[in-house]
Amino acid sequence: MERLDKFLSSRGGYSRREAQKLIKGGEVGVNGEICKIPERKLDPENDSVTCGGKTVCADEHIYIMLNKPAGVVSATEDSRDATVIDILPPELKRKGLFPAGRLDKDTEGLLIITDDGDFAHKILSPKNHIEKRYVARLDGEITEDTIRRFEQGIVFSDGTKCMPAGLEIVPGSQNSTGIVTICEGKFHQVKKMFAVCGLKVVHLQRISVGNLYIDGKLPIGSAKKLTNLDVDAIFIGKIH
Repeated sequence: MERLDKFLSSRGGYSRREAQKLIKGGEVGVNGEICKIPERKLDPENDSVTCGGKTVCADEHIYIMLNKPAGVVSATEDSRDATVIDILPPELKRKGLFPAGRLDKDTEGLLIITDDGDFAHKILSPKNHIEKRYVARLDGEITEDTIRRFEQGIVFSDGTKCMPAGLEIVPGSQNSTGIVTICEGKFHQVKKMFAVCGLKVVHLQRISVGNLYIDGKLPIGSAKKLTNLDVDAIFIGKIH
């Protein structure tokens, strides 16, 4: 059992004081009836809670797919730019959300946002070999030598060596667009890997994490809650 104000605070993205104000103001309902008692006990698994007429998600953790636009930073807060948390729709916001990994400011595509630290660690740890795939459009042509160097593991000028990566040429792209597969997340990694090969990335989009692919019907800048099947798909064949 859990207090109504605590439930609303942890699931709805409000401070405890804001939650209590909403409850006392008649904005919160439990099982279809308005409740103005902040200390009211409820069972999150069986009781339905609404706030402002919208259902409050009762799940302990939430997993969100964001089709990240360019110009937005992968952070929880920033003094200069809009963050991926800022652009989430109100119904998906709650306390403790953070991006599980990051995409560069000018990179688009799949970014998972959650409040589950253990889940994020499983995705990000290189030892779990969770593959991330990107579509990279370049200012030049991908050659067989480029592909070979990616397979061997690119070495940056400072001596940092990347793990072996996959690189496929997108058919019909005149060899200027490739699909990159990596299982680590070094700073600006994909751009730096191509730079070592004398190529500049002019557009970059992440299309998948594990076996979870970006929803082709999800517009850039939009987000949706992932199902348990979506989350499980990330780890198929990797973590049991």
